Amino acid sequence: MKILEKRALRGPNYWSNLRHQLIVMRVDLEEMEKYPSNTIPGFPERMEKLIPSLHEHRCSRGYEGGFLERLREGTWMGHVMEHVALELQILSGMQCGFGRCTWDGEEGIYSVVFSYEEERAGFYAAEAAFEIVRAMLAGKSYDLEKDIQTLREIREEERFGPSTASIVQEARKRHIPVLRLNRYSLVQLGWGKYQQRIQATVTGRTSSIGLEIAFDKEETKNMLHNNGCPVPYGLVVHSAEEVESAAIRVGFPVVVKPVDGHHGQGATINVQNPENALAAFEAAREYSSRVIVEKCIKGSDFRLLVINYKLAAAAKRVPAHVTGNGRSSIQELIKEVNQDPRRGYGHEKMLTEITVDDMTRRLLELEGLSLDSVLPQGRVLYLKTTANLSTGGVSEDVTDTVHSYNVFLAERVARIIDLDVCGIDVIAPSLTEPLSETGGAIIEVNGAPGFRMHLSPVAGQPRNVAEPVLDMLFPLDHPGRIPIISVTGTNGKTTTTRLIAHIMHMSGKKVGYTTTDGIYIQNRLLYKGDCSGPDSARFVLRDPTVDYAVFETARGGMMRAGLGYDLSDVGVVTNVASDHLGLYGIHTLEQLTRLKSLVAENIQPLGYAVLNADDDYVYSMQENVSCNTAFFSMNAGNPRIKKHCASGGTAAVYEEGNIILRKGDWSMLVDRVINIPLTYFGKAAFQVQNVLAACLAAFIQEVKVEEIRLGLQTFAPSSAQLPGRMNIFEFEKFKVLIDYAHNPSSMEAMGRFVSSLGMGVSTAILAGTGDRRDKDLHDYGRVAAEYFDRIIVWEDQDYARGRDSMKVMQLIQEGVSSSSKNTRVLSILDEDDAVDHALQEAVPEAIICIFTGRIEAMTAKIKSLREKELDLIIAREDIPNISPELRM
Repeated sequence: MKILEKRALRGPNYWSNLRHQLIVMRVDLEEMEKYPSNTIPGFPERMEKLIPSLHEHRCSRGYEGGFLERLREGTWMGHVMEHVALELQILSGMQCGFGRCTWDGEEGIYSVVFSYEEERAGFYAAEAAFEIVRAMLAGKSYDLEKDIQTLREIREEERFGPSTASIVQEARKRHIPVLRLNRYSLVQLGWGKYQQRIQATVTGRTSSIGLEIAFDKEETKNMLHNNGCPVPYGLVVHSAEEVESAAIRVGFPVVVKPVDGHHGQGATINVQNPENALAAFEAAREYSSRVIVEKCIKGSDFRLLVINYKLAAAAKRVPAHVTGNGRSSIQELIKEVNQDPRRGYGHEKMLTEITVDDMTRRLLELEGLSLDSVLPQGRVLYLKTTANLSTGGVSEDVTDTVHSYNVFLAERVARIIDLDVCGIDVIAPSLTEPLSETGGAIIEVNGAPGFRMHLSPVAGQPRNVAEPVLDMLFPLDHPGRIPIISVTGTNGKTTTTRLIAHIMHMSGKKVGYTTTDGIYIQNRLLYKGDCSGPDSARFVLRDPTVDYAVFETARGGMMRAGLGYDLSDVGVVTNVASDHLGLYGIHTLEQLTRLKSLVAENIQPLGYAVLNADDDYVYSMQENVSCNTAFFSMNAGNPRIKKHCASGGTAAVYEEGNIILRKGDWSMLVDRVINIPLTYFGKAAFQVQNVLAACLAAFIQEVKVEEIRLGLQTFAPSSAQLPGRMNIFEFEKFKVLIDYAHNPSSMEAMGRFVSSLGMGVSTAILAGTGDRRDKDLHDYGRVAAEYFDRIIVWEDQDYARGRDSMKVMQLIQEGVSSSSKNTRVLSILDEDDAVDHALQEAVPEAIICIFTGRIEAMTAKIKSLREKELDLIIAREDIPNISPELRM
């Protein structure tokens, strides 16, 4: 067996609209294709012994033990890997329950599909599952605990912390999109110009000056003191020589902590004598060259959380600690505390396991203790200097008991430091009375306070503190989303996408759009190349200047990684025809329809699926959509259109040379096709279809008909506006057409168009792509032969994609020969040589059609040749000047 590839899906996908995070591992079972699990002696028993919890897997049986029944009765190894990969993640604390294993249509090739929480953990689980199955087949031992611990570590490294996770969860609950911008806690909430960013609990609105002040404990204390807020008396020291005098002046007991520290790092509390003060200074100096020695305030440790300058929560915090019983060592007491089922590794549970670190050892040393020491009955020993939950501390919610004066004080402190999300640490006997009366004090202000203590207190009411953060970032009049139009289909995607983007631009939108040509932001090309996948879509959604997005959504990107968005406002499907079949397990038109229907099925409930009523496969997609539908047709009398409009529906039709919009029983003329450059006076029927789709998509997005008309009249199939799509270049005696047509259906559309032009001898220059089926390459040549007088086939080694390029040429030539039309066919290995030959052989009134994927290079070549011809004409006719416009 071997792994062929692994990929992560991050959006709605072929296997699930609801479960966006899936790993797809394609495996070749090789000889094991012949041996299901029940034919391998002892295999089911070894697997169950290694992972007993597989008993909980229901599989298709629907009850516990269902998968193990399948294992004993006989199932294929890909199916076993699916369940093992899921269980590995579950055992390491991640909730993953969705899985599929499907045959790819080739002998022994399967797609093992399963959900993941963290992508890197998903990939690890895939490889580990493969190795576990191999080990169990061979009867070898396997260290399962090593994989589980590795997955736990990956989980903690990759996942959001509790604070970030709570904000992300609240955003998703409100249907606000979430994009993770790095491996850490930098997150974009919302799309385009409506986006907001957070990094942990720091927002894009957080004052950088406020953060700088909060980070500097000395500056914080000075500002609060100068504004009448209670803070402990203290002094800043820079050397060991200053520590003793500062501590004596402040008065023992003291707290020693770094000026620039955070999360309690380097802090020592309740320092009772000069010797311990010096040790505490050395610990603090590891984090800052400046150290504060301040009065140790008596009382409990409280955290006041202020969001948008309003108190959101308050918690009493207790550092990690153990209580002596007179028998157990400190090490044994820690182990006992960690057995609490609420404690876990990292952030996997409400509480975190207590670990022994340098801070713990320093505290033990100050107390004259070691891990082997036995504490007397009832003695409480604090193991950390801070009460952070991440170091084993616990919290109790006290929000409802905070005195109104203390609420006022906390909100005022947030204003003084100027932090929209602010954590204020207070030491006081209680918060039920004013700090001014209890002798309590503010000891620290945090600019990126953790939320976990408020989300998961051990006592009291949990507080959804992410809610006020989202209320602040996204008030009621802030949508969080920009409109999205997604376009898919076999042919016409690029043209329809570009036309919609152009119409939206003409209507005043700041459009970002993606195509197989590149990524465009406000009509500026930022990336060249095939950008019709999900990463390109997310590129646009990350752009803060964009208020409208139009995406060409191709088959390849959907199969590789899913959609690049969760829901669109409009999904356009132009057609479904035979192309790219045989790739990624898609072998039939029915499977291709299911894939492309992702665009129609993932639309906002109030949005629209814009479907081709002339295409049976596309029309059938309406059965599974949960939004509105609108249809377009080249036949105004299409019964499907009549039925749809009779029930009040919206449609676009081609009728007697006109583009007509229909809604219910009324009709509106958009324009005559002779006024629309893209249609070439109506001769390019396939472009008329694209115009219908684009008009309809714009109309249901409430673009005025006048603006749609202007967009249609100002959009031409030129190399500038629509590169590689029906670009015609006029030479003195003949024409050259450049187009991307690369499959039988697009070749037929282009053939009909060229025939309608009434030119003389027609020549097609074409090549094939290696990842197409033999039948598709054969049909490509056959269809071309039906419409063209001469065909030149060249060898495209760049797109052979692992296949013999000469074989590709041969299949196309065989297709040409199979045509009943006596078409002349010629083989020339190099494309440039093929084009040069055709131009040299061109006769008056001829048309040479170059069907190529090298759009930019070929366009530059033809433009250069036309420029040279124009210079010769000027010289020959002694024309003094020709405007640059005519040269284009």
